[in-house]
Amino acid sequence: MAQSYFQVVVRYTVKPEETETVLRLLGEMAAATRAEEANLSYEFFQGVEDPTRIVILERYADAAGFTAHRDYEHVQSIGAAQIIPRLERRTIQTFEVTE
Repeated sequence: MAQSYFQVVVRYTVKPEETETVLRLLGEMAAATRAEEANLSYEFFQGVEDPTRIVILERYADAAGFTAHRDYEHVQSIGAAQIIPRLERRTIQTFEVTE
């Protein structure tokens, strides 16, 4: 039987002087997001060649789970208020996946 989920790929380019702070905040964001009901996984990775590049891989049960994620307090207080101002660039891609 095929299983489906909603995959989110986020790419950050962090202001160089903010990299360590963003990584710390992402640790807090990851812990809070993993406790969400619809979250299946949340991982982030720092670039080897360019440490200001970070990729976040998020998995949710469905698109509604990702929509609900955006309304959680930690997304506003950590993500919007603290992480986004420390970025030079951010892209978000979403995918419906069936395995």
